[in-house]
Amino acid sequence: LPARGRSGGILLGIQTTTMDLLAFSTGEFHIKFHLRNRADNLTWSLVAVYGAAQDEHKSAFLRELVNLAKDNPYPMIIGGDFNILRYQQEKNNDRFDTHWPFLFNAVIDSLDLREVSMSGRQFTWANNRSVPTYEKLDRVLMDTEWELKFPMVTVRALERIEALSDHAPIILDSNSVNPAARRPFKFELGWLHRDGFVDIIKNVWEKPAVGRTPIQRWNFKIRAMRQHLAGWAK
Repeated sequence: LPARGRSGGILLGIQTTTMDLLAFSTGEFHIKFHLRNRADNLTWSLVAVYGAAQDEHKSAFLRELVNLAKDNPYPMIIGGDFNILRYQQEKNNDRFDTHWPFLFNAVIDSLDLREVSMSGRQFTWANNRSVPTYEKLDRVLMDTEWELKFPMVTVRALERIEALSDHAPIILDSNSVNPAARRPFKFELGWLHRDGFVDIIKNVWEKPAVGRTPIQRWNFKIRAMRQHLAGWAK
């Protein structure tokens, strides 16, 4: 999707050895792929967005977000630079306008979407001024069907490379099991008898958790425990 004015474009690609592109569509602010996983034949929708940077175009972006998400036939995730904050704590100063966050959150609620909790960094964008402004503009939203298919999904923001972009790259990991690549996680009863196992559990569990609600923080800790034990058992 080409750039428009001060807004950047979108480049979206897939790994054709693991999934098939069934159909795609574009709008003024998004690209949507309908995909099918080759491993399990799951069909789902991937949407990349680049929200309007200018206030006069944000209403059009939110309308497009509603239209692309409603009545979507497959599990869906929507990710990218939305160019709208959701909460005051997503900015490092007090210059916070509630108008667009209110409308953005109303759209998210009306579509029954949920944001995937992000780890790694609090903010994903910064300007290059002497006293910089930091904001969280990039995020991933998912619908209920996608969350049910991938309950262990995580998003991590990486370090921003100032010479390349004013945005930090983000990585989504579905934490799904590819039957051709790895075995599913399995708790081994024998671990309970190994020296140091309790200390390992305690150290991992007491690390800070990411999430706004207790259940989100619980899920984060469970994912961290699962990933640590999978590597520790080898």
